[in-house]
Amino acid sequence: MARPILAGAALLPLMLAACASVPDVATPAPELPRAFFYTPQAQAGAALAALMPERDPAYTALSQAALNDAPNLAEALARIDSARAGARRAGAERLPNISADADVTRNRINPAQFGTAGQQGFIPREQTAYGANISASWDIDLFGRLKAQERAALARIDAATAQAQGVRLALLAEIAASITDWRVLDARAAAIAADGAAARQLAALAKAREDAGIAPGFDRVRAEATASGSATRLAALEAERARLVGRLVTLTAQDGATVRAALATPAPALAPAAAPASLPSDLLANRPDVAAAAAELAATDADLAAAARARFPRITLSGVIGLLAFDPSELFNDSLVTTLTGGIAGPLLDFGRVAAGIDAAAADKRAAFAAYRGAVYQALGDAEAAYGVVEAADAEAALAITQRDQLARAAGIAETRYKAGLASFLDVLEARRAADTSGENTAAALGRAARARIVLWQALGGEPAD
Repeated sequence: MARPILAGAALLPLMLAACASVPDVATPAPELPRAFFYTPQAQAGAALAALMPERDPAYTALSQAALNDAPNLAEALARIDSARAGARRAGAERLPNISADADVTRNRINPAQFGTAGQQGFIPREQTAYGANISASWDIDLFGRLKAQERAALARIDAATAQAQGVRLALLAEIAASITDWRVLDARAAAIAADGAAARQLAALAKAREDAGIAPGFDRVRAEATASGSATRLAALEAERARLVGRLVTLTAQDGATVRAALATPAPALAPAAAPASLPSDLLANRPDVAAAAAELAATDADLAAAARARFPRITLSGVIGLLAFDPSELFNDSLVTTLTGGIAGPLLDFGRVAAGIDAAAADKRAAFAAYRGAVYQALGDAEAAYGVVEAADAEAALAITQRDQLARAAGIAETRYKAGLASFLDVLEARRAADTSGENTAAALGRAARARIVLWQALGGEPAD
């Protein structure tokens, strides 16, 4: 009876250590507003996908190429594979570990150390042992430490998957924005080309009046200078085109010729679609960064549980079955050896090592919770701002279109009055210059409205991969 009592007394400190309290890290759900301040009225047919240039063949080709070959997306996918491998390893730790080995050992001793028996030759000077073993060990994980580690590893797969989705959405948004900028350059170029044609036509009219002696040659020179200004503005667009091609090469991992060929395909005119209505609560499910932060929070919670369970005793079973002989011919002849061991171990006096691990895991969980709250409010701010920018960009585009039409009408009236001798050529040039600028400004305003929708698409969480 004395031995069980002594064993129980020896294990009592382990049990008391296991019952020590674990830090309580509160993680209340962030409070969300019921609706966005700038949210639009729900419209029939308003779809999230319509915010992207889905009908543009360049976007279709280059986005698919990027999804296949983009280095940053491949890196994110590799991180998912790494997380999966970690989860498999954590799951395997809960199962028995079985290994096999074989060895040949040769020993040389001094028989004299065995006294008379050694001096008389009863103890061999050299001896060779041949052995083969199969060993097995199993941590029973009675208190769930290994299970908690596996749960943390599985949560990190979700985090890596969400992060990869975030990389995918950011990649598609960047490609869409670059292609939209390219289409804006096309629209600006068309407006500038029309301005140049109108300026050349005005120069021809001024020359005809100069030849007829009813207008000074200065009018023709000013009109030709206006036409040259349009040509200069048109040439300046090529630098912006080169920057966009370089950006798309980086994003898609395609060569410049392939990118330029895709951009050369005709595309529909910029016509921003209606913005879909959404709720703040939708962001918790749709935003990849929020999902990644939530998964990381779950992982740190499991890490804290695993750290706390390090206070509990570990119960291990191990066994060895093997063969041992001193002659190879006897290896399979009555040479079987076996060992079976059951052990229990736990912290008795670790000078705060386990407690420090628990405190570190609790701090990591607090940090993860703060990061999760930050991701939620970042998503709310992004969506709120994106809705507001869409509203402002739409108002700007509508005013720009109205101004363009009015200034074009004013330029036509000024030219008609000039032909009738009721207005000076300077009036015509001023009206023409204002009309020329308004066409390019309208194209840029429509581009900003389209770009604002791409930002809104990303802010609302985009669309999941197929």
